[in-house]
Amino acid sequence: MTPTPWLVAVTAVAVISDAMLLPFYPQFFAARFGVTDPSHVGTYLAMSCLVVLVALPGWARLARRVGTLPLLLVTQLVAGGLSLSCAVVTSLPWFWGLSLAMLVAKASYLLVYPYLMHFEPQDRHATLIGTLSVVVHAGGILGAMVGGLVLEHWAAAQVFRVMAVGDALQVAVCAWLIRRGRAPHSTPHAAPATERAPASSGAILRLGLVMLLFTFSAYLARPFFARYWELASGLPGEVLAGAVFAIPGAVAVALLALDLLARRPAGQAILLPLAIGLVGLLLQASGEVTAILAGRVLFGWALFRITVRLELRLFQLSTPDRYASDFSKVHVFQGLGVLVASWGAGRLVEAFGLTAPFLIAATGLALCALAYRRLLVGAETRPAAPSDSVSART
Repeated sequence: MTPTPWLVAVTAVAVISDAMLLPFYPQFFAARFGVTDPSHVGTYLAMSCLVVLVALPGWARLARRVGTLPLLLVTQLVAGGLSLSCAVVTSLPWFWGLSLAMLVAKASYLLVYPYLMHFEPQDRHATLIGTLSVVVHAGGILGAMVGGLVLEHWAAAQVFRVMAVGDALQVAVCAWLIRRGRAPHSTPHAAPATERAPASSGAILRLGLVMLLFTFSAYLARPFFARYWELASGLPGEVLAGAVFAIPGAVAVALLALDLLARRPAGQAILLPLAIGLVGLLLQASGEVTAILAGRVLFGWALFRITVRLELRLFQLSTPDRYASDFSKVHVFQGLGVLVASWGAGRLVEAFGLTAPFLIAATGLALCALAYRRLLVGAETRPAAPSDSVSART
């Protein structure tokens, strides 16, 4: 039995832990430290993205020496200790230092993704990518709900104690896998005899630019969505705001279930999902409750389809011996997208109000579609296989 199910579980726990405060950082800083400046929240989120971006290549190099799971065992143990420290610290500068150090340690779990791809044959890559995408979205659902529940009924510091429990669970799973001998070094799955030559670095970088624009657009409206929803709907309560925030995650879970039941191919079309995501953002910017809810559904459909298809394209362009290095290259672009979105969200809200992130994100998706046509159009215009032509319509 491969370690895949257990490693997916480790990823799920990590995502839930990371998502607990994501929609509530403005409320968290206000309740814990009395900071209400939107630009402060944006700067903190940008720094959070930056430290993860800088830490990941170092963890990747170290993992090649000691193995991925032994590395995770140590880093998540450290992360748990730092989480507990964040729960008791009362100084804002100390919180910044401890929480950013915690994120450096947590960044190592991102190595699970390319590590997992070695245990699955290429014809199952789309299913694994879809499953991991749903794990991310479902983790967003549970994380937002748990975070909202903790903030609504307990002190804000308790969120970090819950995070520490998640870190302990990850440590336990990694220790169990290592003890049972299910933690081999990454060994590429046997490639089929007809495997194509690897794509050039230029193709990977062009895909990275497209992913940067997409990730920027996907994350820009997230930091202040809970506050936006409360003001637009007039309905207070972090739990309800967390539930609305998590609608795209619920849509992703439903789509994966439908795809698995229908045994539907992953598909290749990108432009149609980008257009639907753009419409979803504009509906959310309207400020009408019904339109916001409809926009969340459309946006969730688009996010799932685009994420799976872009990441599948990455592993189609790469080869097993280059999965980790090519994944790291693309992750740099994704991290930059999150960083710019996090830094810009606070400044947009401060200057233009809570609607601005939705409008700029919609513009970003339009630019993403243009970049895809300009940079990757060669792959899009090749004759599609019969399965691709069927799935493109979905």
